Amino acid sequence: MEWNRKAEQSEEKMVSDLKTLISVESVLDESAATLEAPFGPGPKKALDWLLEQGRKAGMAVKEVGGAAGHIEIGQGDGLLGILCHVDVVPAGDGWQTPPFEGHERNGRVYGRGAIDDKGPTIAAFHAMKLVKDAGVPLNKRVRLIVGTDEESGFRCMKRYFETEEMPEMGFAPDADFPIINAEKGIADLVFSQLPGEDAGPLRSFSSGDRTNMVPDLARAELTVPAAEMGEAFRVFLDGRGTTGNLDGDDHSCTISIRGKAAHAMEPEDGINAGVLLAEFLEPYLYGASARFASFVSQAFGEDSRGQALGLDFSDEISGETTLNPGILTYNGAKGGEVTASMRYSVTYPKKEKLAACREALEGSGFTMDIASDSPPHHVDAGDPMIRTLREVYGRQTGEKAELLAIGGGTYARTLEKGVAFGMLFPGRPDVAHQADEYVDIEDLVKAAAIYADAIASLAGEQPTDKNN
Repeated sequence: MEWNRKAEQSEEKMVSDLKTLISVESVLDESAATLEAPFGPGPKKALDWLLEQGRKAGMAVKEVGGAAGHIEIGQGDGLLGILCHVDVVPAGDGWQTPPFEGHERNGRVYGRGAIDDKGPTIAAFHAMKLVKDAGVPLNKRVRLIVGTDEESGFRCMKRYFETEEMPEMGFAPDADFPIINAEKGIADLVFSQLPGEDAGPLRSFSSGDRTNMVPDLARAELTVPAAEMGEAFRVFLDGRGTTGNLDGDDHSCTISIRGKAAHAMEPEDGINAGVLLAEFLEPYLYGASARFASFVSQAFGEDSRGQALGLDFSDEISGETTLNPGILTYNGAKGGEVTASMRYSVTYPKKEKLAACREALEGSGFTMDIASDSPPHHVDAGDPMIRTLREVYGRQTGEKAELLAIGGGTYARTLEKGVAFGMLFPGRPDVAHQADEYVDIEDLVKAAAIYADAIASLAGEQPTDKNN
């Protein structure tokens, strides 16, 4: 079947659908959550729109508790799952293109979610349409499972699988091509400052609102004359190639620093504004505020691998453990708190390393607790599903399908047997969670062809050998 030619014929509709989906500001809003929309009106609106497209295409559709839903084709006892999400992280600052309009230019579609994960979702949905319209006989059901809380804890998938069937195998088009068969564990670690010291001159400090993003803005208020640090602040910013602002008078000032957002799976791709601001402020502080700034600088300023905290580890399957301080706060007498996302290796000796971390914290004035933990996920390289996907990728691209490991978490880890399969192609920059996020239209089309071939190969009726 010439899937690439068929996908090219659907390009205009794919692009149109993606623009429409991007225009839905599907960011988590728990303040506006209801029973019908547990993660807010935006994610629910995006889910409803996609399910309606499934209905219009003549597919079976089901909504599950307002948190998730599915679109299904085929028949049979077996079930192939394709797990996508329509929620997105907040837009953040620094955009040259409106983040929720879906602008097309220079062969790309721009907008929040273009590559994570609305573009891949549209590619997978249209792949199902291609298979259905081509009349490919299927001996399994193929189910596009759509979530609305992937960026904030996978609660949608927990709700979905409370009542719905677990696919016997599946893939999540929410990462990189070729095939990701290993995902690191993801734990949120909360470092809390112990009470007892004088608060010091730092009134407040805030940076970031999600652990899965490198914070790109940090802000602090303190009772230090603005003139006392004005020149040093300019020199500090110049030395680090970033920007900021300092306003105040003879008694107090407000300082902000700009960093660079990035996905928490690789913190070194970004510039952590909170860490930078703590490093600058430390010489001007005393008491609890100085201890807070010193802890942030020493624990997170030198590297993103957790060495200072005794959390560093690497293995051959999945590589290095990483640590991203995504939410940093200080509030006077209440002290400070840092919530960090730790992406730990598949063979991570967790008990031993957490004990080492607590030992490293002795005398620091901070404690560590685990707020959440999702264990690593790994599918053996010899699994038949992986062998088939490698064949599909090679057939459609002419390239060898290497197996990869990532620090990000995809819905693949919610499956008993699942992998991440695209749709970021090798050599393309990863702009997920960044300003001016985009997807190349040619990649959207190519991915749809790959997914159509994967569906037909994994769920289609296999030809029998007439000689047997």
